[in-house]
Amino acid sequence: MATITKKDLADRIAEWSGASHLLTRRIVHEFLGEIVAELIKGNRLEFRDFGVFETRIRAARTAQNPKTLERVQVPAKRAVKFRAGRLVKQKLNGQAFEQ
Repeated sequence: MATITKKDLADRIAEWSGASHLLTRRIVHEFLGEIVAELIKGNRLEFRDFGVFETRIRAARTAQNPKTLERVQVPAKRAVKFRAGRLVKQKLNGQAFEQ
């Protein structure tokens, strides 16, 4: 399994589109920045057939430090949840896309 970076994706898009690497890197960076900005506002992002990004509140809880076995209070926090869309699920399971 490989790790693909934002730069790797931008370079692939640049190669595919014929656009400059600098331009595609800026576009990818701005696109991801807009996703983060909308999540910060509490908005839900839906990319039809790809998936949905949304924030959820994770409840406060008591955890345990595995080394010391000390109980620790973990405060409530916001977390990003991604739910894969239909086409992503189909592709991951080796099925052809149905349009």
